[in-house]
Amino acid sequence: MSRVCQITGKKAVVGNNVSHANNKTKRKFSPNLHTKKFYVPELDEWIYLKVSAHGMRIINKKGIYNSLVEASEKGIL
Repeated sequence: MSRVCQITGKKAVVGNNVSHANNKTKRKFSPNLHTKKFYVPELDEWIYLKVSAHGMRIINKKGIYNSLVEASEKGIL
């Protein structure tokens, strides 16, 4: 499975490791993803989502159902 948040759409970005001698080598910055189980009362079922820490804060603020609706409208989910 890919390393993409299913709520925010965050994914890995590319940057550089910079040594003391200022040598640069490519590296990846991965998002802080967790596989979580959420209960959706509107659908009366449990779902598993791969969400970032920021995505969990969005779910806490807006609710799981509204977050899922917004993510599907944006084409993320």
